[in-house]
Amino acid sequence: MDATRLSDDDMTNAAVRARALLIIEDDAPIRRALRHALSAVTDRLLEAPTGREGIDITATERPDLVILDLGLPDCRGVDVCHEIRSWSRVPILVLSARHSDAEKVQLLNAGADDYVTKPFSTPEFVARVRALLRRARLPIVDDIATVVEGYGLTIDLLHRRVTRGGTPIRLTPIEWDILRTLVTNVGRTLTHRQIFDAVWGDAAGNPQQYLRVHITNLRRKVEANAARPELIVTEPGVGYRAELPA
Repeated sequence: MDATRLSDDDMTNAAVRARALLIIEDDAPIRRALRHALSAVTDRLLEAPTGREGIDITATERPDLVILDLGLPDCRGVDVCHEIRSWSRVPILVLSARHSDAEKVQLLNAGADDYVTKPFSTPEFVARVRALLRRARLPIVDDIATVVEGYGLTIDLLHRRVTRGGTPIRLTPIEWDILRTLVTNVGRTLTHRQIFDAVWGDAAGNPQQYLRVHITNLRRKVEANAARPELIVTEPGVGYRAELPA
């Protein structure tokens, strides 16, 4: 595959199957359900009933993705997330019955890549897992000139260009920085604060308020239908996520 160009088919095929996934979950019936759901996604499925065991297995087995439940018997899920993220880039998918916006923000700021609440749809859950695996295998944009395509758009991350059908779409510098931040983290929900810090640095201000205006303008330019966005998806109360066709 040409590493400088990522087609939709390339990204789909790159995440067909993982070498190993890890489930950190103390509820045995849920682990069984996840084993069944993920059987077509991975060669090996590792399990840990406690946070400490999960951290140890992540360090020794180096799974391709960690599924982390928050209701663990020995430590807080957010602490497990912090610990793993301090030395590993492995995708972390949080799974929990808790679903407050504040908690989602806390976990995402701690380094989680996505968040699924119980009860969940099995097909949607597997799709989220595949999306994270696919994103983890993409080249790092800072190292490789990347062109991303989807929804009729061509986004040239090296030359800071966006076109639709060969026609340039003019973005302001802030709109470009927002789009680049989202696209280089495709499939991952970013909090308002994470996007704000990536675009504005240490500037003071209300991240949610700042972003609402710029995201609205950006969608008018890049979405086929700004009222029904496909590329820039809102996670209510939390932030935004870039989605590309599977």
